[in-house]
Amino acid sequence: MILITDGGSTKCDWIAIDKTGKRLAQKIRTKGLNPAILTETELKHIISSSEELMNYKDRVTHIFFYGAGCGTEKPRTMLLHVLQFLFPSAKIEVEEDTMAAVRAAIEDVSDKAVVCIMGTGSNCSYYDGVKLHQRVKSLGYSLMDDASGNYYGKQLIRDFYFNKMPETIRLAFEHKYNLDADFIKFNLYKQANPNAYLANFAEFMFLNKDSDYINNLIKSGFKLFTENMIMQFKKELENGVPVHFVGSIAYFAKEEIYEVAKEYGFTVGNFIRRPIDGLVDYHINNL
Repeated sequence: MILITDGGSTKCDWIAIDKTGKRLAQKIRTKGLNPAILTETELKHIISSSEELMNYKDRVTHIFFYGAGCGTEKPRTMLLHVLQFLFPSAKIEVEEDTMAAVRAAIEDVSDKAVVCIMGTGSNCSYYDGVKLHQRVKSLGYSLMDDASGNYYGKQLIRDFYFNKMPETIRLAFEHKYNLDADFIKFNLYKQANPNAYLANFAEFMFLNKDSDYINNLIKSGFKLFTENMIMQFKKELENGVPVHFVGSIAYFAKEEIYEVAKEYGFTVGNFIRRPIDGLVDYHINNL
């Protein structure tokens, strides 16, 4: 049995397949498993709490884990040790989520592409057909992550508290969420995964896209992301390399992304909401 895993900060999807690619179970979902945020104990608890996963632990031969927070050595190694402890018979590979995005978005393994992740967090890399290149190291949700779910959630809360929302949007936002200051601070500073908490507010944008305020909010965030992340690969873009987008934020902001892309002069490629399904063929062909 092979497990292919797409691990975000908010949620983690696991697909169990055999060597022919046949699915052996429905998609299994656990809480997010970002090793840059969670402790080793928390990672073990989340995985071992899934009865379905634990039922398979002695049958698993390979695990291919792609995750947020796995781009640096220490968190990646910690998660690898956790997986080895829980699935002792499996060969395990842990890669950053950007590589999953690349393998899901490109149509051929040798295609060159700039690939952007815009989900709970955000990132951008260049794939030269063989290797992945990142020219800016991510410092996480509190300093970077422009145009991500947690970025937009933070902007919405700030605009609410600074009275920058149109009245109709303000009333709708207040009706949908608990915006008590103590409640917000408790979730940001006392609870695990504050980035995922912030990202929950981003859904509000896509329920109110007919508002000029929301439209401008989406585009301003994506312009920041373009200037800080995409345009670091300006030379590659000028040579016609397409820009692919992976993640729910990008998927639901296609219209705004096309508008900004036209302004900055780069070619938009594929939009992939969830990369995990596109990874099955890759791993079946490369076992």
